[in-house]
Amino acid sequence: QVQLVESGGGLVQAGGSLRLSCAASGRTFSSYAMGWFRQVPGKEREFVAGISTSGVSTYYADSVKGRFTSSRDNPKNTVYLQMNSLKPEDTAVYYCAAGKIYYGGDYYYTNEYDYWGQGTQVTVSS
Repeated sequence: QVQLVESGGGLVQAGGSLRLSCAASGRTFSSYAMGWFRQVPGKEREFVAGISTSGVSTYYADSVKGRFTSSRDNPKNTVYLQMNSLKPEDTAVYYCAAGKIYYGGDYYYTNEYDYWGQGTQVTVSS
């Protein structure tokens, strides 16, 4: 069992930056691939970023490539999402998720993840 708690969301002006954190419970964190997703009301949850168990491999949605960076600190049981050059269209609830994922192409799908956090709101004003 893995419990995930996101933090770091808030209100920021366009062009600004935020860093989201996702703290995981349990001693098996390093065996899980991690993903970041976001959702706005009335829309499906969409993939933002993914990171492999070691942190060597990362994956990003086209809409955030070059602006967002995912990293992880396994000894601290924490994964991060650094968000730069934020745009109003980045406004959403952001979720982290953990799953046993072995293929890069699988990071993009919500059903590949077993555990989810409660989400943290990110609002970007224009």
